[in-house]
Amino acid sequence: MKRIALVLSLALPLVVVGQDKKFQGDPKISPGPNWSGQVVKATGAGAPDMKATSPAQARLGAERAAQLDAFRNLLAQVKGLQISAGKTMSDAMAKDEIRAKVEGIVKGFKVTGKRYFSDGGVEVDVEVPLAMLTDVIDPEPAQQQLATKTDGEKANTGLVIDARGLKVTPALAPRLLANPDAKVVYSIDSLSPDARKSAGVASYVQSLEDAKKSMKAGEKPLIIKAAEAKGTDIVLAAEDLQKLNQTNTSFLSEGRVIVVMSLN
Repeated sequence: MKRIALVLSLALPLVVVGQDKKFQGDPKISPGPNWSGQVVKATGAGAPDMKATSPAQARLGAERAAQLDAFRNLLAQVKGLQISAGKTMSDAMAKDEIRAKVEGIVKGFKVTGKRYFSDGGVEVDVEVPLAMLTDVIDPEPAQQQLATKTDGEKANTGLVIDARGLKVTPALAPRLLANPDAKVVYSIDSLSPDARKSAGVASYVQSLEDAKKSMKAGEKPLIIKAAEAKGTDIVLAAEDLQKLNQTNTSFLSEGRVIVVMSLN
């Protein structure tokens, strides 16, 4: 009788729409890239193991299934990330070497939340830092297009680019260009080796207030206005480029750049 009762309890569906799921844990995350927090997130679900001989084994099987599902979902999210104009992670992963490296990074995901359901099912939330993908997409950095200035007083701690009203596409490797010759002012090749792995090229937020609160640009960022957006690239007017050239720009090598835009 105990065996029959166990099988019946494990046969319940994982999610029943319209009924109380009675889970324990944090609320479910919103999957996809979080350009402000510089992570990509996903959720995985696992049903209890119907061949388990105990509820504990059934739940363990559900958790393993949930993590495998989370890996697949996270990999799908990563493949859809924009690298630059006209290029996605899926395009880059056409090369076997890059695909293997990306899958290795995704397999090392961090579990940020778990939910245990009364039917024995499990959901897990996972994430991977976007910066960890930087070295993969550009393993051999070119010479910096514009050397950062380290002389003079370090008056600013970072750069905030106000691109509100422009159609900017968030990306892993955006570029900052100067009018009128579209010379590259800042890009992935401006980053130090450590920043490529830990900071990434830029974060994206929805307001100047969010940018000022962020630790990424520090306590006293230089705020300039974007003149134009070309997909993932942002163009600066001559007067704003001059403002940037007049300050100590060592913060650029640390990836201390934030773009303010609408993420809708």
